[in-house]
Amino acid sequence: MSLTGIISAIGNNSSVYPLIVRDCGIEVPAKAAMTYNQNLKDSKQMANNALRERLIDEYGTSIVWLGGIPLMNKFGDWIIKKLGYDPNVNITLLKEDNKQGLKYNIEKFKKIAPEEVKSMEKVLKNKSAYQKLLAGKFILSTAIPVAVMGYFLPKANFALTDKLKKRQDAVKPIVQDTYEAKGVNIITFSSSPSPSFKGLSASLANMSTVNKMALTDGGLTVGRVGTARNKYEAMENGFKMSMMMFLNFVAPIWIAKGLDNLSGRLFNTNVNLDPNLLDDKTFLKEIKDGTLNIPENNFIEYLDKNPDSKVSKLCEKYCGVKYLKNRIRDPREFVDEKKIGSFLDEVRKFARDTKASNNVEKYAKKALRVKSANILANVAISSFLLAMVLPKVTFILRKKVTGSDAEPGLMTKQA
Repeated sequence: MSLTGIISAIGNNSSVYPLIVRDCGIEVPAKAAMTYNQNLKDSKQMANNALRERLIDEYGTSIVWLGGIPLMNKFGDWIIKKLGYDPNVNITLLKEDNKQGLKYNIEKFKKIAPEEVKSMEKVLKNKSAYQKLLAGKFILSTAIPVAVMGYFLPKANFALTDKLKKRQDAVKPIVQDTYEAKGVNIITFSSSPSPSFKGLSASLANMSTVNKMALTDGGLTVGRVGTARNKYEAMENGFKMSMMMFLNFVAPIWIAKGLDNLSGRLFNTNVNLDPNLLDDKTFLKEIKDGTLNIPENNFIEYLDKNPDSKVSKLCEKYCGVKYLKNRIRDPREFVDEKKIGSFLDEVRKFARDTKASNNVEKYAKKALRVKSANILANVAISSFLLAMVLPKVTFILRKKVTGSDAEPGLMTKQA
């Protein structure tokens, strides 16, 4: 992958790549180091226990969080296929309109995509069963990762700590005296709430992997609060996990918009497109030659009549439009015309601004540099907030509430 491709990937807040960079590459190592140093203020033993728990917790959660949903999705698709259905039939097509829908697409594509139409006809005849299968796949891809991350992993982690602490020379943590002196009573949670997945609609089956990750993060928060070893660990986990959700899924989008708008005013350059597109020589040539034909409306009709056009290929890459190998649009897939319209508006605006600059290549290179800088700045800012600011704030609140620098979950009640 080229440098531009790497920057594009980590700048796409709808994909898992920026999460991988922030979570595994920056956040976890920084938080592990800060956790060790914070607990070292208490004792070497406390620091070692806290570091081990943090590394197991963070990297174990990351593995399940990043890989569990795609794995469960594939398993769900395998089950659906075994039951004779095609999991690629988009459930949104059950809502018919005058441009697309199951019945509409079956009639339109029955001669040019017979195999795909056959799978759609089965779904049409068994709509209720297919909706239930997709709902089951959704539950499978979210409930299992939530259970593993929120319940089984912390329980196993705590059990390991208990086992190792029995072998350590110091039977009781030194910091317990601090808790006793301040009159802090440690209350141990004897039971954990079970997650509930009632009322899920089959329409949730169209959630992207990133949106499912956000949802599992919510379940993870509930699980970590429920499995906490005392009320102070529960309070800290609730605050920390909620802020992590905001900083992972909301803040980067706000930061990206802010940086793009600011740089647009400062440098008088349109940077709203993806870096890969700004570096696309064919795209820039069509702008320069005036041959880039951007439809104003009737997007589905355009996509079907011009499958090999540059605009159709851009919609395929950036708007989720799918074509079969013979360049017939996949009738099983829903076409999001609103998303296409917004994307083409940005393309049209960029083409207009680029042409007005009188030097298409120079303008595009400047836009690419600014956009790349914005993406790297976004990663740096959001990673700093996650890896440095959030742990510091958590430590300050911990000290204020418990009077100790040590991890609340590692404290045991004085006998």
